Amino acid sequence: MRVVIIGAGEVGTSIAASLASEHDIVVIDIDERRAEQLKYDLDVLTLTGDGTSMETLETAEITSADMLIACTDDDRTNIVACATAKALGDPFTIVRTKSVEYLRTWERNNDAFGADFVVCSDLLTAQNIVRIIGLPAAIDVDPFVGGLVQMAEFEITESSPVTGQTVLEADRYESLTFASLFRDGELLLASGDTVIGPGDRAVVIASPESVQVFASDIAPETTPDKADEIVVIGGSAIGYHTARLLEERQFSPRLVEQDETRAREIAEDLPGTTVMQHDPTDTEFLRREHINDAEVLVVAEESDERSLLLSVLANRLGVDRIIAIVDTAEYVTIFEEIGIDVAINPRGATAEEITRFSFESVAENLAVLENDQAEVLELQLDRDSGLVGRPIRELDDDIEGQFVIGAIARGQSLITPRGDTELQPGDHIVVFVETDAIAEITAMT
Repeated sequence: MRVVIIGAGEVGTSIAASLASEHDIVVIDIDERRAEQLKYDLDVLTLTGDGTSMETLETAEITSADMLIACTDDDRTNIVACATAKALGDPFTIVRTKSVEYLRTWERNNDAFGADFVVCSDLLTAQNIVRIIGLPAAIDVDPFVGGLVQMAEFEITESSPVTGQTVLEADRYESLTFASLFRDGELLLASGDTVIGPGDRAVVIASPESVQVFASDIAPETTPDKADEIVVIGGSAIGYHTARLLEERQFSPRLVEQDETRAREIAEDLPGTTVMQHDPTDTEFLRREHINDAEVLVVAEESDERSLLLSVLANRLGVDRIIAIVDTAEYVTIFEEIGIDVAINPRGATAEEITRFSFESVAENLAVLENDQAEVLELQLDRDSGLVGRPIRELDDDIEGQFVIGAIARGQSLITPRGDTELQPGDHIVVFVETDAIAEITAMT
């Protein structure tokens, strides 16, 4: 597939890195230095120019492109680029936008902007936050097979009951598969004799009920159920949509916003949210309002430096669980190293959502893990699939790449994979795959 990507920032670079091994990629960026760097880093074709220009798009041979992804940091640039591409050819067009208003316009009329699909960074990030809030101790949560299956990633602590156990000893949960461990940033495919250590990040694939039980065991705190237990700091678009989505789930969050006008707007729009207009760096205010008693605190400021300060303050006050929005991907590690529970990069979430379209012909869903070291794919098998009619143990022997089949959905039934389980036509399988092995797995479907 020939894919033209407009924008060589964090989103465009991440998408190009995910697609480069299997597709013909052209990246356009107005910054010559950034375009040149990407060419050498990823070995893809790059062009320096304006992605909204007909001349630039014609140079990129847009008429022969299968897909155009407009993912710069400017919403209007992305919209114009897609409209121009549609005027010149007929690629499948994806627009990245930060504004929910553009998404709502497109949802009302799918012909708007010349876009075949619109991804809203702010809304996606808020949805990720709310999913994580609903599952104690989770670093990441993604639904598969229409919600029948969940993939969840957890950090294992020193006090966790599974610490020091082998995967075989820890595997006592119904319909749950230990897919992998990430140890010191490196992928470790889980086998029965793998010992789970403190600091490991465990990826499990299971029914939502089993994931909830596992989460409760390794982190006994319960899902928040009181009005004053969830606090959002920052009335940014992400903070606003997080509070709105929490309201929809019958929570009553509190939101702290320093700007008086913005605080008033949010209070009028969100009657189920208690809005406090105050400087959130005022520790006396935080103590007076018992912010330290919050079970979950979401830091949704627009400045990474301010988010870091507020996260540190909340940590020192003793907040149980802190989720911070980190705009710059390189800062995620810093937030995690100082003890922030979950750091979410909106650009990373956007890149993941867009990347899954490249697998549209074989994968119905996709999640990217740990800086693109591995992916979780949802595949539907037909009669011609090379995976059908063979026990999983045999597939393990024949396929060179590292993979784990984490769940099998057959109709509305969930089957826990075992070595002698045979895959059947019509099965939906959720597979944890090392990135280098994705092509081998998808080729067999």
